[in-house]
Amino acid sequence: MAESARRARGGGGAARRAARTAVSFETARYIERNIPNFEVLTEEALEIIEQNADAVLEEIGVNFPDNPEALALWREAGADVQGERVRIPRGLARKLCSTAPPTITQVARNRDRDVVIGGRNLVLAPVYGPPFVRDAAGGRRYATMADFEKFVKLGYMSKWLHHSGGTVCEPTDIPVNKRHLDMLHAHMTLSDKPFMGSVTEPSRAQDSVDMCGILFGKDFVQENTVMTSLININSPMTFDDVMMGALKVYAENNQACIISPFIVGGAMAPVSVAGTLTQVLAETLAGIAYSQLVRPGAPVIMGAFVTSIDMNSGAPTFGTPEAAHITYGAGQLARRLNLPYRSAGSFTGSKLPDAQAAYETSNSLNMGLLSGVNFMLHACGWLEGGLVSSFEKFVMDADQLGTLHHLARGVEIDVNAQAMDAIREVGPGGHYLGCAHTQSNFRDAFWKSDLLDYKPFETWSDEGARDTQSLATARVEKMLADYQQPALDPAIREALDAFVATRKAAEPDSFS
Repeated sequence: MAESARRARGGGGAARRAARTAVSFETARYIERNIPNFEVLTEEALEIIEQNADAVLEEIGVNFPDNPEALALWREAGADVQGERVRIPRGLARKLCSTAPPTITQVARNRDRDVVIGGRNLVLAPVYGPPFVRDAAGGRRYATMADFEKFVKLGYMSKWLHHSGGTVCEPTDIPVNKRHLDMLHAHMTLSDKPFMGSVTEPSRAQDSVDMCGILFGKDFVQENTVMTSLININSPMTFDDVMMGALKVYAENNQACIISPFIVGGAMAPVSVAGTLTQVLAETLAGIAYSQLVRPGAPVIMGAFVTSIDMNSGAPTFGTPEAAHITYGAGQLARRLNLPYRSAGSFTGSKLPDAQAAYETSNSLNMGLLSGVNFMLHACGWLEGGLVSSFEKFVMDADQLGTLHHLARGVEIDVNAQAMDAIREVGPGGHYLGCAHTQSNFRDAFWKSDLLDYKPFETWSDEGARDTQSLATARVEKMLADYQQPALDPAIREALDAFVATRKAAEPDSFS
């Protein structure tokens, strides 16, 4: 079956017919910043944090539990390994990290939608991981595979979203040990944007690699990065064997991993910005260094997922100034390591897509743009501290991602942008609505939301006085009604279907 898929990829009649009938929705190219990064740490502060992180690794160390293979690699590299504790001599982790590439090109099955992660680029990907979904009609409920497929379709059709993401919600109606197959199948068949692999068990990471071998070709996968996957560190300073097992599979197969602490300040890291940054740097250095022990040159992204905490309730808080300081600072540290940087998103603790959600999301998105983030997971759809994927908030956020694109362009200063002809034409007391410069530029002069309401009060009232959530509900319905599946070679689709069916039949269902 896989062999027939490879033959079809060579240019058979079915492939040509599929290409001719392909439906393509406009997708903006990933962001290339023409604005400066916002930096909060002085050179002295950066050096102190780097020295303290080295001290953490050398004196305190990190744990690699239930992972004798990892411990052996560290011991061979020169680390002091006592039990499951790994103490890394000063400078060793940084030296190992130096083999990681500064930029990563992730290939999409539609090559027009390849993304370059690193440098001054910003790639936007949707929410990841919530077990619940919410919409205006059904309220809050456990996510299903049908919900998952709807989110993939919305992501595919969203102009400002560059990436299909990974676990856009957790489909709880599919067995735990098999749902990764359905999720990957959905990303591969319902969208042609880049996507993420499974990390919940090493064998599932291998399934992800094998399915990509069907979609892209086995040799192509070994020579190109076609997946990005999220490897969370169990902060503080613990690298569990499941995540490290998945990392090993991806590193060995040349696939990118986001190596990211998961930190709630005050619970999983110190309450101070400098203390948290020290721990973030120590953890990411150790994790990235381990990936390079597995395979020097393996593509990795330095991650920092950081929130603060409500000291009364213990609940995580989002869009706060402390989280912003950490995100800005981590960006500076990532650039000093010459590594791609993942952070930020449409973060909010709100239960609904309301004013709180808008404030916190706006703060978080702009923080991500200005901090130099290269890969922004959770860029749209996040609600309730990451417990909920919201359909309405998905399209609200996806619409607002357009502002990041336009802000990142910076200020043009060419002859047209100077507008001296317009100023001369209009003169004192005139107006610019009818002048030649306005007529030539009005179509592209300003970013315009495809969702928000700018109509006069009377028109808005006559149309039902709809709030933003109501407009978003209508937009979700329209996008799903307009969705058309991107063409895929029938032989490849058949081979993917067969792989999923075979793997599902190979073991009994498990919901634990």
